Amino acid sequence: MQQLDTTDKRILNALDEDPRVPIMVLAQRLGLARGTVQSRLERMSASGALRPNSSRVLPSALGRGVAAAVSAELDQSHLNEAIAALRKIPEVLECHAPAGDTDLLIRVVATSPDDLYRVSEEIRLCPGIVRTSTSMFLREVIPYRTTGLLQG
Repeated sequence: MQQLDTTDKRILNALDEDPRVPIMVLAQRLGLARGTVQSRLERMSASGALRPNSSRVLPSALGRGVAAAVSAELDQSHLNEAIAALRKIPEVLECHAPAGDTDLLIRVVATSPDDLYRVSEEIRLCPGIVRTSTSMFLREVIPYRTTGLLQG
């Protein structure tokens, strides 16, 4: 993955303010050539520095207003199988392998507490997962953000 330089950050900050701005207008606002803006956006996208556009969609807008973290303990010999099975569960938004006692930390969404139980059970039944613990989020107090990092 590429490191973003000052020009990349300026482009991304401007897009954060107005994501639908045409590239030509964006280039004019930033005092850059249209080709420079276009090639940098393509390079950032190709390198994996940008998340997919779908990550901007709030799960609540898709009827999934209940969010939770599921901690999973694994049989380590089945790690790849567990991750492959988790990828198939649409309600799994992301999965991390943290340091410490938890093997996987999984962020999920659901339509209701009963649906969250279903999602948690689907995770628990994945190959290699031995035990899970679910913590439902009551409220989001700081949403996912990177704007401050772009300005720093």
